[in-house]
Amino acid sequence: MLFHIGALWRLHETGTLRSVKQISSVSGGSITAGKLALSWNTLMSSDWDRDVFQREIVTPLRSLADKTIDSPSVLLGILLPGGVGRHVANAYDKRLLHNATLQELPDAPVFVINSTNVQSGALWRFRKDYMRDYKVGEVQKPGIPLSYAVAASSAFPPFLSPFTLKLGENQFTPGSGDTLQRKPFTTNAILTDGGVYDNLGLEPAWKQYKTILVSDGGGKMGPQARPWLNWAFHSRRVLDLVDNQVRALRKRQLMGSFQAEDGDATHRSGAYWGIRTNISKYSLHDTLPCPCDRTLALAEIPTRLGRMPSLQQERLINWGYAVTDAALRRHVNSSLSAAIAFPFPNATV
Repeated sequence: MLFHIGALWRLHETGTLRSVKQISSVSGGSITAGKLALSWNTLMSSDWDRDVFQREIVTPLRSLADKTIDSPSVLLGILLPGGVGRHVANAYDKRLLHNATLQELPDAPVFVINSTNVQSGALWRFRKDYMRDYKVGEVQKPGIPLSYAVAASSAFPPFLSPFTLKLGENQFTPGSGDTLQRKPFTTNAILTDGGVYDNLGLEPAWKQYKTILVSDGGGKMGPQARPWLNWAFHSRRVLDLVDNQVRALRKRQLMGSFQAEDGDATHRSGAYWGIRTNISKYSLHDTLPCPCDRTLALAEIPTRLGRMPSLQQERLINWGYAVTDAALRRHVNSSLSAAIAFPFPNATV
Protein backbone atom coordinates (compact mmCIF):
# COMPACT_ATOMS: atom_id res chain seq x y z
CA MET A 1 0.00 0.00 0.00
CA LEU A 2 2.70 2.48 1.01
CA PHE A 3 5.18 1.50 -1.71
CA HIS A 4 2.47 2.25 -4.30
CA ILE A 5 1.92 5.73 -2.84
CA GLY A 6 5.47 6.54 -3.92
CA ALA A 7 4.85 5.03 -7.36
CA LEU A 8 1.70 7.12 -7.85
CA TRP A 9 3.51 10.22 -6.61
CA ARG A 10 6.09 10.00 -9.38
CA LEU A 11 3.58 8.88 -12.03
CA HIS A 12 1.38 11.89 -11.29
CA GLU A 13 4.27 14.32 -10.95
CA THR A 14 5.56 13.40 -14.42
CA GLY A 15 2.10 13.58 -16.02
CA THR A 16 2.18 9.87 -16.83
CA LEU A 17 -0.77 9.05 -14.58
CA ARG A 18 -3.05 11.32 -16.58
CA SER A 19 -2.63 9.13 -19.70
CA VAL A 20 -3.45 5.82 -18.00
CA LYS A 21 -6.58 4.09 -19.38
CA GLN A 22 -7.00 1.27 -16.85
CA ILE A 23 -5.78 0.64 -13.30
CA SER A 24 -5.85 -3.01 -12.26
CA SER A 25 -5.01 -3.88 -8.67
CA VAL A 26 -4.65 -6.79 -6.28
CA SER A 27 -4.01 -7.23 -2.57
CA GLY A 28 -2.58 -4.22 -0.71
CA GLY A 29 -2.38 -2.31 -3.99
CA SER A 30 -6.18 -2.31 -4.06
CA ILE A 31 -6.26 -0.23 -0.87
CA THR A 32 -4.20 2.44 -2.61
CA ALA A 33 -6.19 2.08 -5.83
CA GLY A 34 -9.51 2.44 -4.00
CA LYS A 35 -8.47 5.77 -2.51
CA LEU A 36 -6.99 6.90 -5.83
CA ALA A 37 -10.28 6.15 -7.58
CA LEU A 38 -12.29 8.28 -5.14
CA SER A 39 -9.82 11.16 -5.48
CA TRP A 40 -9.25 10.86 -9.22
CA ASN A 41 -11.43 13.74 -10.40
CA THR A 42 -9.95 16.07 -7.78
CA LEU A 43 -6.39 15.11 -8.71
CA MET A 44 -7.04 15.54 -12.43
CA SER A 45 -8.89 18.84 -12.16
CA SER A 46 -5.56 20.69 -12.32
CA ASP A 47 -1.90 20.11 -13.08
CA TRP A 48 0.36 18.39 -10.57
CA ASP A 49 -0.11 19.89 -7.12
CA ARG A 50 1.91 18.37 -4.30
CA ASP A 51 -0.40 19.71 -1.61
CA VAL A 52 -3.49 18.26 -3.26
CA PHE A 53 -1.81 14.87 -3.73
CA GLN A 54 -0.73 14.78 -0.13
CA ARG A 55 -4.18 15.76 1.11
CA GLU A 56 -6.08 13.34 -1.12
CA ILE A 57 -3.76 10.31 -1.19
CA VAL A 58 -0.78 10.44 1.15
CA THR A 59 -2.36 11.65 4.38
CA PRO A 60 -5.43 9.33 4.35
CA LEU A 61 -3.39 6.22 3.50
CA ARG A 62 -0.71 7.02 6.05
CA SER A 63 -3.44 7.55 8.61
CA LEU A 64 -4.65 4.02 7.84
CA ALA A 65 -1.08 2.75 8.24
CA ASP A 66 -1.01 4.31 11.71
CA LYS A 67 -3.66 1.80 12.85
CA THR A 68 -3.56 -1.94 13.42
CA ILE A 69 -6.46 -3.48 11.52
CA ASP A 70 -5.65 -7.16 11.09
CA SER A 71 -5.45 -8.54 14.63
CA PRO A 72 -8.58 -6.72 15.94
CA SER A 73 -10.47 -7.90 12.82
CA VAL A 74 -9.38 -11.50 13.37
CA LEU A 75 -10.53 -11.31 16.99
CA LEU A 76 -13.87 -9.74 16.05
CA GLY A 77 -14.30 -12.33 13.31
CA ILE A 78 -13.94 -15.08 15.89
CA LEU A 79 -16.23 -13.51 18.46
CA LEU A 80 -18.89 -11.83 16.29
CA PRO A 81 -20.90 -12.67 13.15
CA GLY A 82 -19.73 -11.58 9.72
CA GLY A 83 -16.29 -13.14 9.48
CA VAL A 84 -12.87 -11.50 9.51
CA GLY A 85 -13.25 -10.07 5.99
CA ARG A 86 -16.35 -8.10 6.86
CA HIS A 87 -14.61 -6.49 9.85
CA VAL A 88 -11.63 -5.55 7.68
CA ALA A 89 -14.08 -3.99 5.21
CA ASN A 90 -15.68 -2.03 8.06
CA ALA A 91 -12.26 -0.68 9.04
CA TYR A 92 -11.53 0.40 5.45
CA ASP A 93 -14.92 2.04 5.24
CA LYS A 94 -14.60 3.91 8.53
CA ARG A 95 -11.01 5.08 8.11
CA LEU A 96 -10.57 5.53 4.36
CA LEU A 97 -13.48 4.98 1.97
CA HIS A 98 -16.37 6.56 3.90
CA ASN A 99 -19.44 4.70 2.59
CA ALA A 100 -18.44 4.97 -1.07
CA THR A 101 -19.81 2.35 -3.47
CA LEU A 102 -18.49 1.01 -6.76
CA GLN A 103 -20.80 3.47 -8.50
CA GLU A 104 -18.65 6.33 -7.19
CA LEU A 105 -15.62 5.17 -9.18
CA PRO A 106 -14.78 7.41 -12.15
CA ASP A 107 -15.89 6.41 -15.64
CA ALA A 108 -12.33 6.85 -16.86
CA PRO A 109 -9.84 5.47 -16.30
CA VAL A 110 -11.36 2.06 -15.66
CA PHE A 111 -10.53 0.82 -12.17
CA VAL A 112 -10.50 -2.97 -11.84
CA ILE A 113 -10.19 -4.37 -8.32
CA ASN A 114 -9.35 -8.07 -8.53
CA SER A 115 -10.17 -10.88 -6.17
CA THR A 116 -9.99 -14.68 -6.48
CA ASN A 117 -13.14 -16.80 -6.33
CA VAL A 118 -12.29 -19.77 -4.11
CA GLN A 119 -15.31 -21.70 -5.41
CA SER A 120 -14.66 -21.40 -9.15
CA GLY A 121 -10.91 -20.87 -9.12
CA ALA A 122 -11.35 -17.89 -11.44
CA LEU A 123 -10.66 -14.17 -11.18
CA TRP A 124 -13.52 -12.08 -9.74
CA ARG A 125 -13.37 -8.51 -11.06
CA PHE A 126 -15.01 -5.51 -9.42
CA ARG A 127 -15.63 -2.53 -11.70
CA LYS A 128 -18.08 0.35 -11.87
CA ASP A 129 -19.92 -1.08 -14.86
CA TYR A 130 -19.93 -4.70 -13.68
CA MET A 131 -18.51 -7.33 -11.39
CA ARG A 132 -17.99 -10.78 -12.82
CA ASP A 133 -16.46 -14.20 -12.71
CA TYR A 134 -16.64 -15.63 -16.21
CA LYS A 135 -17.82 -18.99 -14.87
CA VAL A 136 -20.45 -17.63 -12.46
CA GLY A 137 -21.67 -14.64 -14.45
CA GLU A 138 -21.97 -10.87 -14.39
CA VAL A 139 -23.73 -8.33 -12.20
CA GLN A 140 -24.15 -5.03 -14.03
CA LYS A 141 -23.65 -1.69 -12.27
CA PRO A 142 -23.09 -3.22 -8.81
CA GLY A 143 -23.99 -0.97 -5.92
CA ILE A 144 -21.93 -2.76 -3.29
CA PRO A 145 -19.62 -0.81 -0.96
CA LEU A 146 -16.17 -0.11 -2.35
CA SER A 147 -14.82 -1.37 0.96
CA TYR A 148 -16.17 -4.85 0.14
CA ALA A 149 -14.24 -4.95 -3.13
CA VAL A 150 -11.04 -3.74 -1.46
CA ALA A 151 -11.42 -6.17 1.46
CA ALA A 152 -12.04 -9.08 -0.92
CA SER A 153 -9.01 -8.14 -3.03
CA SER A 154 -6.76 -7.83 0.04
CA ALA A 155 -8.08 -10.89 1.93
CA PHE A 156 -4.56 -12.16 2.46
CA PRO A 157 -4.61 -15.84 3.44
CA PRO A 158 -4.81 -17.47 5.84
CA PHE A 159 -5.90 -15.02 8.53
CA LEU A 160 -7.79 -12.35 6.54
CA SER A 161 -9.38 -14.82 4.13
CA PRO A 162 -12.04 -15.44 2.96
CA PHE A 163 -14.41 -12.57 2.26
CA THR A 164 -17.99 -13.74 1.73
CA LEU A 165 -20.06 -11.67 -0.66
CA LYS A 166 -23.78 -12.36 -0.33
CA LEU A 167 -25.77 -11.81 -3.52
CA GLY A 168 -29.13 -12.62 -5.09
CA GLU A 169 -29.57 -14.85 -8.12
CA ASN A 170 -31.68 -12.18 -9.80
CA GLN A 171 -28.76 -9.74 -9.71
CA PHE A 172 -26.91 -11.69 -12.40
CA THR A 173 -27.45 -11.06 -16.10
CA PRO A 174 -29.19 -14.19 -17.44
CA GLY A 175 -26.86 -16.44 -19.41
CA SER A 176 -23.73 -14.44 -18.53
CA GLY A 177 -21.98 -17.31 -16.73
CA ASP A 178 -20.13 -20.14 -18.42
CA THR A 179 -20.81 -23.20 -16.26
CA LEU A 180 -21.55 -22.09 -12.68
CA GLN A 181 -24.44 -19.62 -12.86
CA ARG A 182 -26.47 -21.31 -10.15
CA LYS A 183 -26.72 -21.54 -6.37
CA PRO A 184 -24.63 -21.35 -4.23
CA PHE A 185 -22.14 -19.70 -6.63
CA THR A 186 -24.58 -16.86 -7.33
CA THR A 187 -25.70 -16.31 -3.75
CA ASN A 188 -22.51 -16.68 -1.69
CA ALA A 189 -19.28 -15.77 -3.44
CA ILE A 190 -16.33 -16.93 -1.33
CA LEU A 191 -13.43 -14.65 -2.25
CA THR A 192 -9.78 -14.35 -1.33
CA ASP A 193 -6.81 -12.13 -2.19
CA GLY A 194 -6.58 -11.27 -5.89
CA GLY A 195 -2.89 -12.13 -5.78
CA VAL A 196 -3.72 -15.80 -5.30
CA TYR A 197 -4.81 -15.92 -8.96
CA ASP A 198 -2.78 -13.09 -10.47
CA ASN A 199 -0.42 -11.33 -8.10
CA LEU A 200 0.58 -8.67 -10.62
CA GLY A 201 -2.99 -7.83 -11.64
CA LEU A 202 -2.01 -8.33 -15.28
CA GLU A 203 -4.92 -10.28 -16.73
CA PRO A 204 -7.58 -7.53 -17.00
CA ALA A 205 -5.24 -5.19 -18.91
CA TRP A 206 -3.27 -7.77 -20.87
CA LYS A 207 -5.85 -8.50 -23.56
CA GLN A 208 -6.75 -4.85 -24.18
CA TYR A 209 -3.59 -2.76 -23.97
CA LYS A 210 -0.18 -2.77 -25.63
CA THR A 211 1.53 -0.56 -23.05
CA ILE A 212 1.69 -2.03 -19.55
CA LEU A 213 3.17 -0.40 -16.45
CA VAL A 214 3.55 -2.76 -13.49
CA SER A 215 4.27 -1.67 -9.92
CA ASP A 216 4.97 -4.76 -7.80
CA GLY A 217 4.86 -4.31 -4.05
CA GLY A 218 4.82 -8.04 -3.29
CA GLY A 219 7.45 -9.91 -1.35
CA LYS A 220 9.56 -12.90 -2.25
CA MET A 221 9.84 -16.17 -0.39
CA GLY A 222 13.24 -16.88 1.07
CA PRO A 223 14.86 -20.24 1.83
CA GLN A 224 13.96 -22.02 5.07
CA ALA A 225 16.45 -24.64 6.28
CA ARG A 226 14.10 -26.13 8.85
CA PRO A 227 10.50 -25.62 7.73
CA TRP A 228 7.75 -26.20 10.26
CA LEU A 229 6.29 -29.69 10.25
CA ASN A 230 3.01 -29.03 12.07
CA TRP A 231 0.06 -28.64 9.71
CA ALA A 232 -0.72 -24.96 10.42
CA PHE A 233 2.72 -23.46 9.86
CA HIS A 234 3.59 -26.00 7.18
CA SER A 235 0.44 -25.02 5.26
CA ARG A 236 1.49 -21.37 5.43
CA ARG A 237 4.87 -22.26 3.96
CA VAL A 238 3.17 -24.17 1.13
CA LEU A 239 0.94 -21.15 0.44
CA ASP A 240 4.10 -19.03 0.17
CA LEU A 241 5.54 -21.53 -2.31
CA VAL A 242 2.42 -21.32 -4.48
CA ASP A 243 2.44 -17.51 -4.35
CA ASN A 244 6.12 -17.41 -5.23
CA GLN A 245 5.60 -19.60 -8.29
CA VAL A 246 2.57 -17.63 -9.52
CA ARG A 247 4.53 -14.40 -9.18
CA ALA A 248 7.52 -15.85 -11.02
CA LEU A 249 5.38 -17.13 -13.91
CA ARG A 250 3.54 -13.81 -14.32
CA LYS A 251 6.79 -11.87 -14.19
CA ARG A 252 8.40 -14.13 -16.82
CA GLN A 253 5.34 -13.62 -19.04
CA LEU A 254 5.69 -9.86 -18.66
CA MET A 255 9.44 -9.73 -19.26
CA GLY A 256 9.10 -12.02 -22.26
CA SER A 257 6.52 -9.68 -23.77
CA PHE A 258 8.79 -6.65 -23.31
CA GLN A 259 11.58 -8.50 -25.12
CA ALA A 260 9.41 -9.85 -27.96
CA GLU A 261 9.79 -8.31 -31.41
CA ASP A 262 7.43 -5.50 -32.35
CA GLY A 263 4.67 -7.11 -34.40
CA ASP A 264 4.71 -10.30 -32.37
CA ALA A 265 1.25 -10.89 -30.84
CA THR A 266 2.84 -11.18 -27.40
CA HIS A 267 4.79 -7.91 -27.66
CA ARG A 268 4.11 -5.22 -25.07
CA SER A 269 5.88 -1.98 -24.30
CA GLY A 270 6.08 -0.43 -20.87
CA ALA A 271 7.98 -1.01 -17.66
CA TYR A 272 8.14 -3.12 -14.52
CA TRP A 273 9.42 -2.00 -11.14
CA GLY A 274 9.21 -3.81 -7.85
CA ILE A 275 9.91 -3.44 -4.19
CA ARG A 276 12.79 -5.93 -4.59
CA THR A 277 14.29 -4.28 -7.70
CA ASN A 278 17.97 -3.32 -7.66
CA ILE A 279 17.80 0.26 -8.95
CA SER A 280 21.30 0.00 -10.45
CA LYS A 281 19.91 -2.48 -13.02
CA TYR A 282 18.31 0.47 -14.85
CA SER A 283 21.84 1.71 -15.73
CA LEU A 284 21.09 5.37 -15.01
CA HIS A 285 23.74 7.61 -13.47
CA ASP A 286 21.32 10.05 -11.85
CA THR A 287 18.88 7.94 -9.83
CA LEU A 288 18.11 8.89 -6.26
CA PRO A 289 20.49 7.16 -3.79
CA CYS A 290 18.95 3.77 -3.02
CA PRO A 291 21.56 1.28 -1.77
CA CYS A 292 20.37 -2.25 -2.52
CA ASP A 293 20.89 -3.49 1.04
CA ARG A 294 18.62 -0.72 2.34
CA THR A 295 15.87 -1.31 -0.21
CA LEU A 296 15.97 -5.08 0.30
CA ALA A 297 15.48 -4.45 4.02
CA LEU A 298 12.32 -2.49 3.14
CA ALA A 299 11.18 -5.38 0.92
CA GLU A 300 11.46 -7.73 3.90
CA ILE A 301 8.86 -5.84 5.94
CA PRO A 302 6.09 -8.38 6.68
CA THR A 303 2.86 -8.12 4.70
CA ARG A 304 0.18 -7.28 7.23
CA LEU A 305 -2.32 -4.59 8.20
CA GLY A 306 -0.42 -3.58 11.31
CA ARG A 307 0.58 -0.18 12.64
CA MET A 308 3.79 0.99 10.98
CA PRO A 309 6.27 3.53 12.40
CA SER A 310 6.28 6.88 10.63
CA LEU A 311 9.91 6.65 9.48
CA GLN A 312 9.31 3.24 7.93
CA GLN A 313 6.24 4.59 6.12
CA GLU A 314 8.24 7.46 4.64
CA ARG A 315 11.06 5.19 3.51
CA LEU A 316 8.65 2.87 1.72
CA ILE A 317 7.04 5.83 -0.05
CA ASN A 318 10.48 7.20 -0.96
CA TRP A 319 11.54 3.84 -2.37
CA GLY A 320 8.40 3.49 -4.49
CA TYR A 321 8.96 7.00 -5.82
CA ALA A 322 12.64 6.48 -6.66
CA VAL A 323 12.33 3.14 -8.43
CA THR A 324 9.32 4.35 -10.42
CA ASP A 325 11.32 7.36 -11.56
CA ALA A 326 14.13 5.08 -12.75
CA ALA A 327 11.81 2.66 -14.57
CA LEU A 328 9.91 5.44 -16.35
CA ARG A 329 13.04 7.21 -17.57
CA ARG A 330 14.78 4.00 -18.64
CA HIS A 331 11.89 2.25 -20.41
CA VAL A 332 8.99 4.65 -21.03
CA ASN A 333 10.10 8.25 -21.58
CA SER A 334 13.82 9.01 -21.65
CA SER A 335 13.14 12.74 -21.98
CA LEU A 336 11.76 12.99 -18.44
CA SER A 337 13.89 15.00 -16.04
CA ALA A 338 15.37 12.99 -13.19
CA ALA A 339 13.74 13.24 -9.78
CA ILE A 340 15.82 15.62 -7.70
CA ALA A 341 14.73 14.66 -4.17
CA PHE A 342 12.75 12.08 -2.24
CA PRO A 343 9.18 13.01 -1.20
CA PHE A 344 10.47 12.81 2.39
CA PRO A 345 14.13 13.89 2.05
CA ASN A 346 15.06 13.45 5.69
CA ALA A 347 13.94 9.82 5.70
CA THR A 348 15.91 8.66 2.60
CA VAL A 349 15.52 4.87 2.26
